[in-house]
Amino acid sequence: MKQAILVVSFGTSYPDTRKKTIEKLEEEIRQASPNCTVYRAWTSKMIIRKLRERDQLIIHTVPEALEQMEKDGITDLIVQPTHIINGIENDQMKQEILAKKSVFSTIRFGDPLLTTTEDHVSVLKALMEEYSDLPEDEAIVFMGHGTTHHANAVYAALDYTLKDLGYPRAYMGTVEAYPSLEHIFRRLQEASVRRVHLVPFMLVAGDHANNDMASDDKDSWRSQFEAAGYEVVCHLKGLGECKGIRNIYLEHLKQCKNA
Repeated sequence: MKQAILVVSFGTSYPDTRKKTIEKLEEEIRQASPNCTVYRAWTSKMIIRKLRERDQLIIHTVPEALEQMEKDGITDLIVQPTHIINGIENDQMKQEILAKKSVFSTIRFGDPLLTTTEDHVSVLKALMEEYSDLPEDEAIVFMGHGTTHHANAVYAALDYTLKDLGYPRAYMGTVEAYPSLEHIFRRLQEASVRRVHLVPFMLVAGDHANNDMASDDKDSWRSQFEAAGYEVVCHLKGLGECKGIRNIYLEHLKQCKNA
C-alpha cells in the first residue's frame, strides 16, 4: 500500500495570500501526515494558466495530479478539498476523481469546510474570536462568494447562526447570490451603525476580496457602503490565515483517515 493525500483548492493568482492560506494549510497537512505523500491540485484552469505564463509556476489540474500519482504508484488516495461549501467546484472535483477510480485501490474524500451544522458553529466562533470586541456602533460584514448550487443556502444559515450565537451586528452576504448586499443594507437600517468592517469569507484574500470588496470601483462593497454614509474598514485576510479555520480542515482530514 502506498498512500497519498491530494489537497484540492480553487486557487488564487495572488502570491501573498497563497502563501498565508493554501500553502500554510498544505504544510500543516504534511506535518499531520508524515507517512503520506501530499500532492496539490487546483480547479481553476484560468488561474493555473495565468501563473504558468506570469510566474512560470506549474500547478496541476485534478486530472494531471491523478496522472502523476498513477506514475508514482499511489494505491490509496485521500482527497482533502479546501473548498468552503459542498458546491459546484466540489461536485466537479469528485466526478473527475471517481472517473479514475479503477487506478486506485481506495479513494476517500474529506469534507469541505462547511459540511455539518457543527462546522457552521465552529467556523463562526473561530472567526468572531478576532472581531468580538467591536463597539456598539460598528458592524462586521462577511463577503462570501455565492453560487447557483443549492448549497448556497449555507450562507443564509450562517447569517442566522451569527445572530443565534449572540452577534447581532455580524452579517453574512454573498457577491453572486443570497444574501445580497441589498439584503445587508436593509438589515443595517435596523441598527445604529456608524462603521462597517468588511471581511472576505473565502479561503484566500484574492480577486474578489481586492476588487469586489475593497477596491475604489464604484460597484465595490467598500464604495457602496461609503456612498451610503458608513465608515469602512477592509480586512484583506482570507479564512485560511485563521488557525482555528485550518484546524477544522485538519479535523476533517483526520475523520476521513479514520473512516
